[in-house]
Amino acid sequence: MNNLVFLLLCMLAFGVLACTEAGSLQENFYRHSCPLAEEIIKDSTWEHVKANPTVPPRLLRMHFHDCFVRGCDGSILLNSTANNTAEKAATPNLTLLGFNVIDDIKEKVEKACPGVVSCADILALAARDSVSFQYKRNLWKVYTGRRDGTISRASEVFGNIPSPFSNFTVLKQNFAKKGLDVLDLVVLSGGHTIGVGHCNAFSNRLYNFTGKGDQDPSLDPTYAAFLKTQCKSLRDNTTFVAMDPGSALNFDNHYYVTLEQHKGLFQSDAALLTNEDARNIVQEFLNSSTFFGQFAESMVKMGDIGVLTGKKGQIRKRCAFVNS
Repeated sequence: MNNLVFLLLCMLAFGVLACTEAGSLQENFYRHSCPLAEEIIKDSTWEHVKANPTVPPRLLRMHFHDCFVRGCDGSILLNSTANNTAEKAATPNLTLLGFNVIDDIKEKVEKACPGVVSCADILALAARDSVSFQYKRNLWKVYTGRRDGTISRASEVFGNIPSPFSNFTVLKQNFAKKGLDVLDLVVLSGGHTIGVGHCNAFSNRLYNFTGKGDQDPSLDPTYAAFLKTQCKSLRDNTTFVAMDPGSALNFDNHYYVTLEQHKGLFQSDAALLTNEDARNIVQEFLNSSTFFGQFAESMVKMGDIGVLTGKKGQIRKRCAFVNS
């Protein structure tokens, strides 16, 4: 629909504020079909965060992984079947946690409004609400109206999910394929201010960076020595450490302070300092308000990647299964 026509119709029907768009999504899409949807999702999400403060990084990461494969269509939530290995079974997704949280929220929403609210929207809203719990206010807008995809293939994960081993050129290309630029790349990397990283995603930097048993020279030596006390060898795939030392449960701009100290955990973190434009943006994000403002904008952009709307896809009854 022509944007101008859409805006005029919205103004006539609902008023300007209800019709703000992000691509093909809308603000408060469920205002008539399920008026309490966003309240139910927020309340349930906050209950989970109160019980487990590690929920925010889990849901934020899950939302990111969902959007980068097939778009933000909830395909990351689907289980494998006898004939198909789903995204969540792919190696980069094996450490994803929080699926039980989404399932619980979906169950509550279904009781209020059966077959109305998509799992893709629930994930997008729950990711925002979980991170926002710390501040008791929404840190970014979530436009809704997504529908759920019916396809989830593990084979599509590689080449779409940015690798922790990527250099800047590869990262820039990966984000560009999703319609995201260098600014988005640097600010969304700031999501690493919360959560943990598993040793096997960065231990090569400690023990075998160039294949000669060496250490990554760009990694702060004192920090590297600490990491070696946690990750004993290249074979350790169970131990994990905070991605942002001292701030793993606080969503803030401390990641960029850490980065400038050459304590970025992953090779992909350190890569942001190898490009002049990205490095300049890192310095800008040492200002907290600058970071929060741009993070909000980039999350809206990411949340609009490849969305299914209208009659595309479906509204799943259960997030792990395609409707029969």
